[in-house]
Amino acid sequence: MPAGAFRPQLALGAVSGAGALARRSGGRSFPPMDAAIVERFRAARRDPGLAVLEGFHALKHALRFGADVLEIATADAGRVRALAEALAPDVAVALESLVSVPRELFERLAPHPPHEPVIALARRPPDAGAAVLAASGPAPVVFLESPRDPGNIGAVVRVAAAAGAAGVLTTGEHDPWSPAALRGGAGLQFALPVERVRELPRNDRPVVVLDPEGEPLRGKRIPARALLAFGSERWGVSGELRGRAQLRLAIPMRAGVSSLSIATAVAVVLYAGWSDA
Repeated sequence: MPAGAFRPQLALGAVSGAGALARRSGGRSFPPMDAAIVERFRAARRDPGLAVLEGFHALKHALRFGADVLEIATADAGRVRALAEALAPDVAVALESLVSVPRELFERLAPHPPHEPVIALARRPPDAGAAVLAASGPAPVVFLESPRDPGNIGAVVRVAAAAGAAGVLTTGEHDPWSPAALRGGAGLQFALPVERVRELPRNDRPVVVLDPEGEPLRGKRIPARALLAFGSERWGVSGELRGRAQLRLAIPMRAGVSSLSIATAVAVVLYAGWSDA
């Protein structure tokens, strides 16, 4: 979406739950429109169709990669516009319609308001996991088997987007589109397909598993269209997934170092074995 075509759509309708908001706010009541904004931003954190973008960089990347941004709230419009002019002039026009709110109200829009005082809501793109696995291009797909930390998932998305991966798929309890994952990914979930699946579907991609007992990565090239599979830092990939591997690779590490963070491991494998960046 061209930056100039962006127009936030504010839904400032009737308030539902304003009384509950006042109770949670220590008895203080808010004007109906203010209460509606707070309820809308809080509800979005539980809505599987929405993404909550906290901070300028997450919003910048979402706009840059065509997100359907619905609403932007800020406690300091001048600062946000100055950041855009300095760091991302390509999205500056899209910020003309951001909504200024009092600092006290802004701090109620998220459990931990971002240092850069802007939060936005956007629609999540439709799921595309099956299409990503079937894609014919040479880029690999990154697969995370039951990752343990949403921030680390976001960091993996950020690396995968930078390296030109075809997409990121995850299994397990954590949503790669949660606000914590979006913070870790700086909103780059909008730069490539990112989806949580119940289990890894059967597909025709060569499965490459990161495994401490695999062949040293140094000097190896990842096959075209590889599915790069990573497990948790503590337990690695499951036996079932290891059994599907056409290739097992290990990152050489100094003796006594047991593991790397999952985002670091993904970065090493993508940039040492394959990169389209």
